[in-house]
Amino acid sequence: MRYAYAITGALLLSGTAATMIYNPTASAQVAQNEPGTIQAAAPKPGAPMSFADMVAKLQPAVVNISTTQKITQQAQPNPFQGTPLGELFGQMNGGQGGPVTREASSLGSGFIISPDGYVVTNNHVIAPGAKGATVESIKVIMIDRKEYTAKLIGRDPASDLALLKIDGANLPFVKFGESASARVGDWVLAIGNPFGLGSTVTAGIVSALHRATGAAGAYDRFIQTDASINQGNSGGPMFDLNGNVIGINSQIISPTGGSVGIGFAIPAEDAKPVIDTLRRGVAVKRGYLGIGIQPMTADIAAALGLPKDRGEIVSRVEPGEGAAKAGLKQGDVVVRVAGKDVTPDQTLSYLVANLTPGSSAKLDVIRDGKPVALNATIGTRPTEDQLAALNGGGDDDGLPDTDDEQSGQAAGANALGLQVVPLTPAIARSLQLEATVQGVVVAAVDPSSDAATKGLKRGDVIVSVNRVPTRTANDVASAIAAAKSAGRDQVLVFVQRPRGAGGFIPLKIKK
Repeated sequence: MRYAYAITGALLLSGTAATMIYNPTASAQVAQNEPGTIQAAAPKPGAPMSFADMVAKLQPAVVNISTTQKITQQAQPNPFQGTPLGELFGQMNGGQGGPVTREASSLGSGFIISPDGYVVTNNHVIAPGAKGATVESIKVIMIDRKEYTAKLIGRDPASDLALLKIDGANLPFVKFGESASARVGDWVLAIGNPFGLGSTVTAGIVSALHRATGAAGAYDRFIQTDASINQGNSGGPMFDLNGNVIGINSQIISPTGGSVGIGFAIPAEDAKPVIDTLRRGVAVKRGYLGIGIQPMTADIAAALGLPKDRGEIVSRVEPGEGAAKAGLKQGDVVVRVAGKDVTPDQTLSYLVANLTPGSSAKLDVIRDGKPVALNATIGTRPTEDQLAALNGGGDDDGLPDTDDEQSGQAAGANALGLQVVPLTPAIARSLQLEATVQGVVVAAVDPSSDAATKGLKRGDVIVSVNRVPTRTANDVASAIAAAKSAGRDQVLVFVQRPRGAGGFIPLKIKK
């Protein structure tokens, strides 16, 4: 079983060339990072900063979090059944193939945000660590080793945040700061519990802001840091030089599992509204348009003749949702939402998720090269499990064998390295496609083509080329010829796969 704390670690870094002093008369009921209790003093020229006074003030509010879990799994079948070794193997394996229950644990970090014991951490720190696992108890351990049994107040898997409560009074606590004010190059400080060693402090700088890790989704926007973050730091706080929490350690990128100086923290500006909602005991609701989207890559932008890194392309529109009612169409490029530009640092998912369900938002769209303005009513985003089911696909094509005569129908598509055949009702049924899908089916792919490199395969359905519907091989050939006439060396095809999965793929035209 993997340790929940080991999934990823983000960092908190704080540093500048200054020493920190604090007000020793501060009340226990005052936040550990209350303005005025921590002050920065200029160091001597060339002297490094000491974080000692700052750490002494903040460290008591950072806690170690552990869980006790039970995992129920089906025992392995007895390969020696009916032999003299069969009984011995059954005893070693917990029985005769029935369910086996084992204990497991996890470790992570967190921080107290109120004197009465509300604790913030990552959801993955306190979530079941394996299939069939259940969390039996959650324990919070203070820096003085005092232990509390924690109650789970709420969790939000989408943002990877959770809120716990321990019974206590006059507890040390810290407050959220303004992550929007952070700048690349600012020092930050991380306090956490790496590898279960106990409270550990690391420092570094803000390496990047609004960093997308490629995981997509509404919360793929982090503060990146080079502070040393390791397994067990997840859920711990990232402090700025004023002692404010500007991030929550969440992920690392590492080929070894240890820190290589690339860690990510959930920005406070995104985390605090979620935590406040969980503290009120209500579910977190996010905006939703009901579309599938793809980033505007250089290839897609070139195929559409549009600037790259501006907007995202709509690959699917869900019937009955806000986007469909507003008139958004497959192939539209959304460049602005409610007056905010859609960019790699400010994705469409992020912008829409942070809109209030039921509100109205203006969508600025490019359709066939022309600007279009739409007004959409924002819906409520489904759960992550529901979205995964909605976006699920399959790899089995089920396409009947095609002979040379059928492949010959695809001569017009060979400029893409593809052989296509018309989509008949029989083929649609074998591919488990919805009755509404129309297009041509890929019967073969040239292994040396760009199409093969991009992952096209037998059984894919090409619905359109450069947003022009394709029903025959001649339709594909005509779209390719039009692109060549316009001076383009690639086209944008929309590929549909079984059970609803589909998207745009830019393909180079063979010379």
